[in-house]
Amino acid sequence: MINEEQITEILKQNQELLKKTYESAEKTRKYILYSAIFTILMFVLPIIGLIIIIPMFLNSYIGSLDGLI
Repeated sequence: MINEEQITEILKQNQELLKKTYESAEKTRKYILYSAIFTILMFVLPIIGLIIIIPMFLNSYIGSLDGLI
C-alpha cells in the first residue's frame, strides 16, 4: 500500500510538472499570438499601402496622357 508520505511526494511532483507544463503552454500561446499579429500586419500593411499608392499612380499616369490626347 501507499502511505501518506508517498502520496504527498507524488502530489508535489505532479504540482511541479503541472507548473512546468503551464509555463510551456503560456510560452506557446504567446508565440502563436505574436505570429498571428505579425502575419496580419504583413498582410494588411501592403493592402493599405496599395490603397494609397494606386490612386497616386493613376493620377500621375492619367495626367501624363492628358498632354498626348
